[in-house]
Amino acid sequence: MPKWSRVLFFATILTGSFLLFLVQPMIARMALPRLGGAPAVWNSAMLVYQALLLAGYAYAHWLGRVRPRAQAAIHVGVLLVAALWLPIGLIAMDLPADAQPAVWVPWLLGLSIGPLFFAVSAQAPLVQRWFSAASGGGDPYALYAASNLGSFGGLIAYPLIVEPLMATHSQSLLWSGGYVALVLLVLACATRLPRTSAVDHVAATSARATTRRVLHWIVLALVPSGLMLATSTYITTDIVAMPLLWVLPLGLYLLSFTVAFAANRDIADFLTRVAPVTILLFGGVIMGGYNERPFFSAGIALTLLFMISVALHTALYRLRPAPDRLTGFYLAMSAGGALGGVFAGLIAPVVFDWTYEYPLLILAAGVLVPQTFLTHHFRALWTQPGWRRNAVLAAIVVVFAVMLGLRISQPDGVFGDDHQGLAFVVIAAIGFATIGARLPYVAGLAGALILFGGYRAIEMSVAKGARTRSYFGVYTVRDRLGVRELDHGTTVHGVQLRGSVARERTPTTYYARGSGVGLAMDVLGPLYGPNARVGIVGLGTGTLACYAQPGQQWRFYEIDPAVVRIARDTGQFSYLARCLPDPVIRMGDARIALGHDAPNSLDLLALDAFSSDSVPMHLMTREAFATYGRVLAPNGLLLVHISNRFIDLAPVVAAVAHDGGWTAIEMQYRPSTLDANRASPSDWIALSRDPGSIAALKANDPGWQPLVGRSGFAAWTDDYSTILPLLKR
Repeated sequence: MPKWSRVLFFATILTGSFLLFLVQPMIARMALPRLGGAPAVWNSAMLVYQALLLAGYAYAHWLGRVRPRAQAAIHVGVLLVAALWLPIGLIAMDLPADAQPAVWVPWLLGLSIGPLFFAVSAQAPLVQRWFSAASGGGDPYALYAASNLGSFGGLIAYPLIVEPLMATHSQSLLWSGGYVALVLLVLACATRLPRTSAVDHVAATSARATTRRVLHWIVLALVPSGLMLATSTYITTDIVAMPLLWVLPLGLYLLSFTVAFAANRDIADFLTRVAPVTILLFGGVIMGGYNERPFFSAGIALTLLFMISVALHTALYRLRPAPDRLTGFYLAMSAGGALGGVFAGLIAPVVFDWTYEYPLLILAAGVLVPQTFLTHHFRALWTQPGWRRNAVLAAIVVVFAVMLGLRISQPDGVFGDDHQGLAFVVIAAIGFATIGARLPYVAGLAGALILFGGYRAIEMSVAKGARTRSYFGVYTVRDRLGVRELDHGTTVHGVQLRGSVARERTPTTYYARGSGVGLAMDVLGPLYGPNARVGIVGLGTGTLACYAQPGQQWRFYEIDPAVVRIARDTGQFSYLARCLPDPVIRMGDARIALGHDAPNSLDLLALDAFSSDSVPMHLMTREAFATYGRVLAPNGLLLVHISNRFIDLAPVVAAVAHDGGWTAIEMQYRPSTLDANRASPSDWIALSRDPGSIAALKANDPGWQPLVGRSGFAAWTDDYSTILPLLKR
C-alpha cells in the first residue's frame, strides 16, 4: 500500500475519533441550561452514549457480511442520511415541568444527535477493516492506537481550546465542518478498497472466538473502564476536588490504548512486566491516603490507573483475533467498556456508601494482569506442589492478620499510622515473592488494600449513619470535640456546635453572623418587614434556617435527596428541627425550579450551590441571573457565595452584574482563628437592582466593598463560559 494511502486511513480514523469525543462535552454544555445538573440527567445521557456506541459497533460488525465496496456504499449512505441533522445541536423541544429524565433525556438526545453519533461511532472498526482489505491483509491494529490518539485529542481540545475560544453556536459549526470533512475522507478511503468480489473479502475465514475468549475480552475491557471512573470519583472524594481533574483519568485511559496497540511493542511490554509491582505498591499507598499531600496522592492514583490500563489493554492486544474478526473483537471491547461504566457510574453509588468500587477494581486488575516470576527460586516455590508452598501461604495469611490486628488495636504502635514504612516493607517483600503465583499475589494485594485503609472504610460503613453516598458524592458525618461536622468529599459542608440549645442554634462556618449572608439577614426586617420571603439554593446541614424569624416565609432548593435526609430526617443535625421545623424544600435543579416560580415571589435569594469546589456553570450565566431577577422583588437582594479553593468567581459575578444592571458589593469575611463559634473565612457577593438595598447593607457594616470586575472579562452566558482564565495559582 502506498504511503499516502496509509496516511489517508490514519487521517480518517483520527478525525472520526476526534469528533466522537468532542461531541460529548459539547452537547453536555448545550444541554445543561435546559436539563439542569441532576444526576439522573447525566446518568441517562451516559447510557444514551453507551447505547449508541454499542449500536455503532454492532452495525460495523454486521456490515462485515458484505463486500468492502458495498460496505463503503452503505456507510456513506448512512453518513449522508445522518448529515440531515447538521448543524449539530439540541432540537427545539419544551420539556414539561415534571419531565422524568429517564424518559425525556434519551428522547431528546436521541432525536438531536442520535444519527450523527451512531454514524461516527462505527468509524473506528470499519476503517480498520477497510485498511486490512486495501493493504492485502495488513495488520490494522495500529490504527486503533491512532483512533484513541484522536479521542484523546478531542477530549483535551474541548476544555482547553474549543470551550474557551468559542460559543456553543460556533462549536456546532466547527463540529459540523469536521463531519463534512469526515465524509470526504471516508469517500477517499472507499476508492482504495479492492474491486474484487472474491468470497475471501466477504466472509471471515479465521477460527471464531470461543465464548470463553469473548468473555475474557469483555472482562479485560471492563476493569480499566470502571477503574477510570472510579479513580475520578476517588480522587475528587478522598483527595482533592479540583476543576478539570476528570480530564486526566479519561485522558490516561485513552492514551493507554495508544501504547497497548502501538506497532512498536517495547513500551507496552515493559509497562506490562512492571505492572504487578506497581499495582501492589501503589495500591497500598493510595489506600493509605495522604491528605496533607493531595497532589502526590492524586499522582499515585493516576499512575496506577495508567499502568493497569496499559497492562490489561496489552493483554487484549495479545489476545486479538485475525483482522477478519476484528469488528467482533471491538464489539466485545465496547460491551466491556460499557459494563465498566455502568458498574462504576450507576451501580456503585447505589450499592456502596463509599468508593469501594475503587479497591475492588484494583483487586480485579491484580487477578487479570499478566505476571511472570521474578526469579527461578520463586517459580520453583509456587509451581511445585507440597507442604513448603502451603506453609509459606499460611505464613503470609498469619503475617497479614497479625499486622492488621496490631494496626487496629495499637494505632500508635509499630504498625500504626506513624510507622507505615515498616508495614510497607513487609508487604513489598511478600508481594515480590508472590508475583507470578496468581492466588498468593492476589491474597497479598487484598491484604495491602485492607491494611492501608480498607479497614477504616469498613469501620466507617459499619457505624450507623456515619456515611451516606449519592450520585453527587460521599457525605461523612464526624464528631469532633464539641462539634458535629458534615464533609462532602474533602470539603466541609457544615458544622454544628453540640451541647445546649443555644449552641445548636448558632450559625457556623461560611454562614456565621459576620459573614456576608449573616449580615444580609440582619437587614431583612428593616428592608422587607416581618413577612420577608427568603429562598436558599443549597440546603447543606440547614445552618441558615437559624436566621428565620416568626412570620417570614422560607423555602430551600436542593438537588440531592441525601442532603435532605441528613439535614432533616436522621436527627444528626438539628438546625431545621430547632429553628424551622417544617421547612419548604423544593427538590431538583434550582435554576429549573426557580424558572417555574412566580415573579416577585422572593425578597432575598441566597445562592450557595457550590459543593466540593465544583462550579455549576449554568447557575452563573447571564440568563440564570435574569431568572433570579424575575423571581426577586424589585428591591430584592441576591447573595452569591463564591468561596472556592481553585477558582476566582468574582469576575464572573461582576461581569453578569454589569450586563444585567445589578449593583454589587463584596464581603470578604476573615474571622479570628480563635473564634469559638467555628466561623470560617468566606466570600459573599450581594447584588440588587435597587441601590437603596445595597446602601442599607453597607450602612449596617462598613466591611462591604464595591465589587471590582476584571478588565476584558466577558459575562458567562448559556452559549459561552470557561473557567480557564479563573483558575487560581
